[in-house]
Amino acid sequence: MTAFTEHDPATSWRPQRREAPVRLYLSGAEGDTADLVGVRAAGLPLELNLVPVTDWIDPDDLAGAAVAVVQVDPGTPGSVKRVQKLAKASETPIIVTAYDPPLALVRSLLRGGAADVLPLPLDLAELETALRAIQEQQSAPSDGPGTTGRGKVVTVVKTVGGVGATALITQLAARFAANEAEFGREACLLDLDLQFGDAAFQLGMSPSLSVADLLEAGSRIDGDLVRATAAKHESGLNMLAAPKELMPVEGLASDDLLRIVDYAAHEFGTAFVELPTNWTNWSLSLLARSDLILLVAELNVPSIHRARRVLDLIRNQGLGDLEIRLVINRFEKYRTIKPGDIREALRRDVDFTVANDPAVMQVASERGVTIGEVKRKSAVGKDIETLDAALAVALGLER
Repeated sequence: MTAFTEHDPATSWRPQRREAPVRLYLSGAEGDTADLVGVRAAGLPLELNLVPVTDWIDPDDLAGAAVAVVQVDPGTPGSVKRVQKLAKASETPIIVTAYDPPLALVRSLLRGGAADVLPLPLDLAELETALRAIQEQQSAPSDGPGTTGRGKVVTVVKTVGGVGATALITQLAARFAANEAEFGREACLLDLDLQFGDAAFQLGMSPSLSVADLLEAGSRIDGDLVRATAAKHESGLNMLAAPKELMPVEGLASDDLLRIVDYAAHEFGTAFVELPTNWTNWSLSLLARSDLILLVAELNVPSIHRARRVLDLIRNQGLGDLEIRLVINRFEKYRTIKPGDIREALRRDVDFTVANDPAVMQVASERGVTIGEVKRKSAVGKDIETLDAALAVALGLER
């Protein structure tokens, strides 16, 4: 510190400030956790506090911390409620950590305000990744595109192949992006149908880079790399395309794909994610991260039967609180199966119908253009506009 007098003040003087730490609130220091004491992660010092998982943590204690890491016990409701209350009472980002946290708990914690959820014992590399994501979010400008905080994820699930989900989501995402652009916001589409995805093709795009390039980047991925990988459609939609060549999907790590989705949502504000028809070991993890799910079906027995199985799977995995919207694509009023039959079979109502208009939709997909370029006003265009507006409301986007 430079000395000065009142008659000769030193213009370079600055008060000394204690570096903001990452405060760890854990129930014990056994195993790998003890190895984190005295080290740094993402450039920040780690500070260990031993606290039982049910003891209250004063929000004022978090005020001087850059980030708080709080342990919960999934089997103790009081422990979970403690961290949820703490997240509401404090402005300090909170990372929750637990032994083998179930997907339902992860979903609940993220919706309750947690910045991330990590498994115990804490791994330094995983902690650094989570901390850097928080740092990037905090350093992002607050008045430009892609600055909607954690970002929103809309995941599209096909009941069976051939229901026209890809054509629907490409047209919907392009319409959504065009409408968002009017308000200075962005959107992107991630085609995670990594073997047979052709969303980019259906919009007349042939990107040189794809999701495979992001997977190769591994831990080096960040928002800038995601933006550089995305191709820009004339509607304003940012496209993260499926690989041009087939690639195995079962060996992919859920964390790698979740990292890509998180960075895309943060970078662009709203991320549409198209999943493959066949369920993979990471499909449920992506569903748990979603803010909204569009379940796309048709008015035929195989599609409705598969929709019932998908809904049962989601409920049986403890993800019954997910926001799901049932979309009947290629809808025709005079079909043998009626919406009432679907209500009886699925024990829920149809949320949206999209008209069967092959003269518009099929031509648009084959030509690689938006439906508005084929026909300015159409039944299918009107239904997609309705769906777009409803999504904006559900995601809390003011238009």
